[in-house]
Amino acid sequence: MRDALDATPYDALLLLSFGGPEGPDDVVPFLENVTRGRGIPKERLKEVGQHYFLFGGVSPINDQNRALLDALRKDFAEHGLDLPVYWGNRNWGPYLTDTLREMVADGRRRVLVLATSAYASYSGCRQYREDLAGALATLEGDGLELPRIDKLRHYFNHPGFLEPMIEGLLKSLAELPEDVRAGAHLAFTTHSIPNASADTSGPVEDHGDGGAYVRQHLDVARLVADAVRERTGIDHPWQLVYQSRSGAPHIPWLEPDICDHLEELHGAGVPAVVMAPIGFVSDHMEVLYDLDTEATAKAEELGLPVRRSATVGADPRFAAAIRELVLERAAADSARDVTPCALGALGPSHNLCPVGCCPARAPKPAAAGADSPYA
Repeated sequence: MRDALDATPYDALLLLSFGGPEGPDDVVPFLENVTRGRGIPKERLKEVGQHYFLFGGVSPINDQNRALLDALRKDFAEHGLDLPVYWGNRNWGPYLTDTLREMVADGRRRVLVLATSAYASYSGCRQYREDLAGALATLEGDGLELPRIDKLRHYFNHPGFLEPMIEGLLKSLAELPEDVRAGAHLAFTTHSIPNASADTSGPVEDHGDGGAYVRQHLDVARLVADAVRERTGIDHPWQLVYQSRSGAPHIPWLEPDICDHLEELHGAGVPAVVMAPIGFVSDHMEVLYDLDTEATAKAEELGLPVRRSATVGADPRFAAAIRELVLERAAADSARDVTPCALGALGPSHNLCPVGCCPARAPKPAAAGADSPYA
């Protein structure tokens, strides 16, 4: 058992997330961090921040990360995996650079990174890698010994990520009125991104219409819908739709939007809808506002019964999946035999992001990839 739970050569896991404000005074500074370099006026940021002010200026994401940290540490301890877990954010405290400094001071030299984004895209993968490179450059400038950093592969099709979503969708279906339940449609949602970013997501060979981003989400939606059919005996129609668009109106983004989709379904006489946010690891602001507030209000306006299924969050099965991914990566790095665990048509994702994978809008160094300056 000890050999099976050997994380060598890694000596730490870093949970890397987006971050979010934890009070009203944090909202605008947080949004300034997120939009740095784009020249957005403070008054505009205050308008954008209204979503946060509706919830007391607090994003739920930090508390959700704390819960995930607890779940990971509990799972590791229960299974005899001696691997400390740290936490750093891109846009709010605890900041990534500060956490890496702490890890260096603690003597950590081989670090695995778990990003709270399950799919391939610039914003969901490479941007995290760019921030890692930026933090390492800062530490290098301070004369610190740099740890080697690797990133866990995309886990969108790992059973421990899928099963909680399947269970949550079944629960939401059961909560619908019985007379509309069998005819309910499933709306699988994820964050909309510019078409150009989607088309170049994933390795170069995956580039094209929608890229790896759309293909991975479609594969997950199909897996979840198939599991629901197998367990209920009902083949619910489904579609992948998008939410949380934030770009300029003249730039094409992935569509249809969830609210437009609800209108279309209502017009077609669909009796009910379950919204399943498969693109999100936890119930953070995009889920609470764009689905629970905005889309739910649209459904109420239409008189369309709607439910929203749960995200994975800190589910113990997800924590177990991360443990399995850590051990899988450690075995692969040490040339030990390992069989990656993945469901669906796409198979396990790559361990090392290749050159040209989810390219940046402008050339910028990125860690934990084939093109990393910090190999």
